[in-house]
Amino acid sequence: MYAGPVVAVTATIREEDSPRRVRLNAAYVTALENAGLVPLVVPPLTDPAAADRILAAVDGLLLTGGEDVAPEYFGEEPHPKLGTVSKARDATEIALISAARRLRMPLMAICRGIQVLNVESGGSLIQDIAAQRPDALEHNGSGPRDAALHAVDIDEDSILGLATGAGRLDVNSLHHQAIDRLGDGLRVTARAPDGIIEGVESTDDWWVLAVQWHPEEMDAAASPGAEPGPLFKAFAESVRSA
Repeated sequence: MYAGPVVAVTATIREEDSPRRVRLNAAYVTALENAGLVPLVVPPLTDPAAADRILAAVDGLLLTGGEDVAPEYFGEEPHPKLGTVSKARDATEIALISAARRLRMPLMAICRGIQVLNVESGGSLIQDIAAQRPDALEHNGSGPRDAALHAVDIDEDSILGLATGAGRLDVNSLHHQAIDRLGDGLRVTARAPDGIIEGVESTDDWWVLAVQWHPEEMDAAASPGAEPGPLFKAFAESVRSA
């Protein structure tokens, strides 16, 4: 029987599925369980206003990876390299982030999660790194999901730096979009050697740990019963102390 805190975990609905199904990589579930947290899956909603009621029933929020964020949310036209978007998911997650900010609820954001957090905060995105930043490193790896693709330099005085105890990490990388203009109330906590933003947190007392890579796939975090990865451990500690 579970006894740990409950966290809302965002998922997606793929339009190409017939019948349509809610999808979530099981690695997120295992990584959270390893950290002693109970995941509550939240799909895209027809009424984003339900965000407040959802968060009233949980202790934390995890934003997961997935589709591109619709550029209309940051005032741009779609780039030719823009991938699949889900406006229902965008609206749901933006509402959840806004509610979490008001409640000062601990928030962990991964890959797409850091991007939608930045957009909700008034920032913008690079819609396709390869096309718009041609001198950048490869960020959309095609190998195993747990394979390190590049390094990130970390602010050691940040939540991320304290959680990892490191100034540099080698990370996996599975994204073609990234933060461009930084949103209000956020500060950069990690960058790739090419300058691409890889981590952010809040500038005030709201506990936010947002990264561009996929920690749920690394450090054996996706193996049932394994020691929790450092980022999930830090998230669990913040949820328990909130």
